[in-house]
Amino acid sequence: MEHIDCVVIGAGVVGLALARELAMAGREVVVLESEDGIGTGTSSRNSEVIHAGMYYPAGSLKARLCLEGNRTLYEYCEARQIGHRRCGKLIVGGPGQRDALLRIQAQAEANGIRDLQWLERDQATALEPGLECSAALFSPSTGIVDSHGLMQALLRDAETHGAALVLRSPVTGGEPRAEGLELAIGGAEPMRVLAGLVFNCAGLQAAAVARAFRGIPAGAVPPIHLAKGNYYTLAGAAPFSRLVYPVPEAAGLGVHLTLDLGGQARFGPDVEWVEAIDYTVDPARADGFYAAIRRYWPGLPGGSLQPAYAGIRPKLQGPGDPVRDFLIQDEAGHGVKGLWNLLGIESPGLTACLSLARLVAQRAGCALVGERPAR
Repeated sequence: MEHIDCVVIGAGVVGLALARELAMAGREVVVLESEDGIGTGTSSRNSEVIHAGMYYPAGSLKARLCLEGNRTLYEYCEARQIGHRRCGKLIVGGPGQRDALLRIQAQAEANGIRDLQWLERDQATALEPGLECSAALFSPSTGIVDSHGLMQALLRDAETHGAALVLRSPVTGGEPRAEGLELAIGGAEPMRVLAGLVFNCAGLQAAAVARAFRGIPAGAVPPIHLAKGNYYTLAGAAPFSRLVYPVPEAAGLGVHLTLDLGGQARFGPDVEWVEAIDYTVDPARADGFYAAIRRYWPGLPGGSLQPAYAGIRPKLQGPGDPVRDFLIQDEAGHGVKGLWNLLGIESPGLTACLSLARLVAQRAGCALVGERPAR
């Protein structure tokens, strides 16, 4: 049976960032991906926003890794010439929401964010005519990134340092052995391999993959709740040059306006709790979008929203539950030596991918020692 030093399950942005980190540290790395391409799930079905980190509880992994990841991701994109833009973001408050904006501002300060700016209505509308708000917060360090270009660059780096990607290779089970973890791999040619360390970065399937390992007690792996987010594109020119977000809502950041690198405006995501993975966008859901968007852009023309795409966030909290942090689960959490489960890796996972990869590698004893290669 073939023995592999490190196996990464899942070739989304986090799995690829971790494979890169491990390979740069001199570890033998194989990435197993169940689909026929990289990043086909959550990693490519999101807003492609580089977040600043003002929403998350102080001291949480989301807050710490987002703040570090924001800086690191910009540096990486510049060094690798990955498409990105530091366009900035306005968080807008309507009538009666000044206190909510003040709470976000205080949270940003607690998280170490020093560049968030308070804008009164006239200041905000001077930046973005057509915007409606009572006040706003401006985040100059928020931006957008080409998520596909990012994943391709991470894969190139990983492969340059010896990592290998194997597509159409779902992990269907695992079993502890004296020499490591024996993995059952499905696909056209099922096989079994032995791995010293296994990093489960399977995103939406991470909990199911974890439960497929023998020796993990029932209840050790928390359930994943699927929060579908629908997106609609705007027919015509974008109304704003910056991202525009309402005050956050339960389980999400509200229906916001984002831009792609070509300047196309899109709105979303909303929050639709689902039981199964389904990326169909119902045109009828646009009715709710019009009402939400017109709170901050009254000039939205009727009939101008077109269904675009949907993504699904793997949340550890269900409807009505408190927000949960990223979960990095090792042997102490589930009892299986050598297995690392990354669970609930939703937003800001894209922004935090490099910092999250570094943290996991450090905890697993696989971090690069000495001077880091140029990003």
